[in-house]
Amino acid sequence: MNIPAGEPPRAVIVISSHVARGSVGNRAAVFALETLGHPVWAVPTVTLPWHPGHGPATRIVPDREEFWAFMQDLQRAPWLGEVAGVLSGYLGDAAQAADVAALVAAVKRKNPDALYVCDPVIGDSAGLYVPDAVAEAMRDQLIPIADIATPNRFELEWLTQESTADLQSAIAAAQALGPERTLVTSAPSMIAGGIGNLLVTPFDVMLAEHRAIAGPPNGLGDLTGAVFLARLRAGQPDAKALQSSTAAVYEILARTAKRGADELQLETDARSLSQPMAMVQFRNLTLPNRDKRA
Repeated sequence: MNIPAGEPPRAVIVISSHVARGSVGNRAAVFALETLGHPVWAVPTVTLPWHPGHGPATRIVPDREEFWAFMQDLQRAPWLGEVAGVLSGYLGDAAQAADVAALVAAVKRKNPDALYVCDPVIGDSAGLYVPDAVAEAMRDQLIPIADIATPNRFELEWLTQESTADLQSAIAAAQALGPERTLVTSAPSMIAGGIGNLLVTPFDVMLAEHRAIAGPPNGLGDLTGAVFLARLRAGQPDAKALQSSTAAVYEILARTAKRGADELQLETDARSLSQPMAMVQFRNLTLPNRDKRA
């Protein structure tokens, strides 16, 4: 697809896992971005029949040399100027990090305004679920070049070796991570029985929170990163993008839970991506230690 004259770039490259069944990884991010009007170049880092949380599953990881060659092809694609953003998530092999970084650099050479969102999918409260080498590659090669990082609390703690036990410590850890914007999912909440999305920038701290839902399905982090990127590319300021992204994901989560489904049902709840009706609590918080980000 060629961009019509005068139309800004709006394609997004999504690099993450692919499952045959379910709404996680690329399946969640690609659906959300396309629903919100973004052409997507989808790059699978590993292929699975379903999320491993459902039970043992065959895991197909691209050959290292073949993945490198594939990413080289994308770097020299004649349509690279169409790309307005790159979103990376789960990696199937530590060597893939360098290939992702090289593609991000190529995109930014074509379009310096392109945004790179790194979702460091490495673990959760149960611990790391990727090899140490994969987690270290994300920390050392991708987080430093990201415009936006979207770790969950556990991932932020592992990446920074700082506590995220309460809101102030989570803010400090997000400041220490490095990217211009850090969006912490499953962040501490200021409402009883709640959970939040915490956005830390050089000048602001914002928290969008809602009641926690027990036993949530997988894919919420993948979905949040994609929707937040789409909101920013649509021109929404940080505060609006955070609030509306949180509302959309929460609404889909609540509807999925009500049905008792074991996967997000994005195809049923697509309208929630663009026109969420759910109410979330939004707060502007005080940014501590502003001098450190000056």
